[in-house]
Amino acid sequence: MKKRGWFGLVAAALLLGAAAFYGYQRRNTHSSSARSNALGMMPADANAVLFADFAELRTAAFVTQLFAWAPKPQADPDYTRFLKETGFDYERDLDRIAIAFVKHGQDSTLFAVVDGKFERQKISDYAVKTGTVTKSGTREILSVPVTDSTKKIAFTFLRNDRIALTDSGDLGGTLGAKKRNEDSAEWRLRFERLAGAPVLAVIRQDAAAGAALAAQAPGGLRSPQLSVLLDQLQWITIAGKPENDRMRVVAEGECTAEATTRQLADLLQSVLVLAEAGLNDAKTRQQLDPTARAAYLELLKSADISKIDRGDTKSVRLAFEITPAFLEAARRAPPATPSPAVRKPLLRNTVPSRKGHI
Repeated sequence: MKKRGWFGLVAAALLLGAAAFYGYQRRNTHSSSARSNALGMMPADANAVLFADFAELRTAAFVTQLFAWAPKPQADPDYTRFLKETGFDYERDLDRIAIAFVKHGQDSTLFAVVDGKFERQKISDYAVKTGTVTKSGTREILSVPVTDSTKKIAFTFLRNDRIALTDSGDLGGTLGAKKRNEDSAEWRLRFERLAGAPVLAVIRQDAAAGAALAAQAPGGLRSPQLSVLLDQLQWITIAGKPENDRMRVVAEGECTAEATTRQLADLLQSVLVLAEAGLNDAKTRQQLDPTARAAYLELLKSADISKIDRGDTKSVRLAFEITPAFLEAARRAPPATPSPAVRKPLLRNTVPSRKGHI
């Protein structure tokens, strides 16, 4: 090929590469901006915020496998009708969602910002059939009843591809509420730490995590010490990021007391040691499917526990990977049956320090 021909091919390749990179940068910048904007709208007095970027997750190999693994729910008649009349399919059209939960005594309310491909008029027409329309300033707020509940969901279009909704009964007030700068800064700091994760949860503690764990954990895995330590955390963050065919999960507990994070790190390390010892037990080897046992061991071996000192706050971090083998093992595992006998707790109130393993 003549030199001029080579120059032409190289120039064309550079132009195509530049165009592709520019398009990627624009999409990435738009996604990042939409994410930051949605999280910035979360109420500063929230107790927990969840976020998921479905537009990014849909392109991940791990999520494709997860959807194939998960059981398919039966079509709900109400959703089928909603899909038919509005054209909105959440599996295809939902891009991002940020949800805040705010406690009011024993009750709680939610506020959410949802991004997606909406046919605005169709959705409004559908809502009017069973709901009501009110005005809050220049905003049109639609309220629809919640199935099997006395509550209503109020929502409004912030723009054609974004909806805000709440079940608090005062969407206009929530959207117009002023935030304390220091509260907003605390949430923003933790959102920024998790900026690369398409799935995240940020929980501001109110001494409830320990009680929740005690209520949900199997009898043999309950630990009063773990409950007490979790209750001493001011913040808990959880983030998930797909990496090829697996999901990397990072959970972090944060407080101001170094002693709390040190004890929590030691306790978590002991849990990993006990779990691995249990899987290597001769009886377990006989009873557990070898493939499942290998998957569980792989999960434990991927786990890493570390401590972080940020000056004003101290944290303990647990990171691990969920693999396709683990998903398959979980799918094949028989459902757990509660034992009538009260089992002795696996973890005692005191756990020997294992500082050398952190």
